[in-house]
Amino acid sequence: MKRLFPLFVCAAFFLFAASGCGQGPSATPAAPGGTSQPLELTSAAFGSGEAIPARYTCDGEDISPPLAWGDSPPGTGSFALIMDDPDAPAGTWVHWVLYNLPAEGRSLSEAVPSDGDLPDGGRHGQNNWRRLGYGGPCPPSGTHRYFFKLYALDVTLDLDAGATQKELSQAMEGHILAEGQLMGTYTRP
Repeated sequence: MKRLFPLFVCAAFFLFAASGCGQGPSATPAAPGGTSQPLELTSAAFGSGEAIPARYTCDGEDISPPLAWGDSPPGTGSFALIMDDPDAPAGTWVHWVLYNLPAEGRSLSEAVPSDGDLPDGGRHGQNNWRRLGYGGPCPPSGTHRYFFKLYALDVTLDLDAGATQKELSQAMEGHILAEGQLMGTYTRP
């Protein structure tokens, strides 16, 4: 029996580890309102963890990059997008707030207009420059990380154009079905 006990302990440990019970938290940040399914978010302009081309920054044309995402879960009513920079000296800086994107949509083209209300029903919120639309990377120094966060929601939000990131996050609470994230970096020349 003494010889079987170490084998039993090893077998129990292996089953525990293999089941995923010992894994830490998911790499995907928790969404407002709880957990959600993963959603793939990509850009034809840069890969995850790669440098964002200057074209999409304050040193270039300062236009939004193209984005694409995979299928959403059943029941998706709309999509929302937040882009921010957690490395900003004054705290997280919000570069882009966009919501009520159509549920059937799977991409955003390059250079989304900064209009409050978009032709497809999407709406721009206010970034930290107090403007509607996209404001590209423009770090004062060093390399910063920029997170594009996409949310599949079970509703179309009752928010007028110009909502802040905080207002959007509150409105999304309890409505997030899936989320995806794409991170790019930028260093000014």
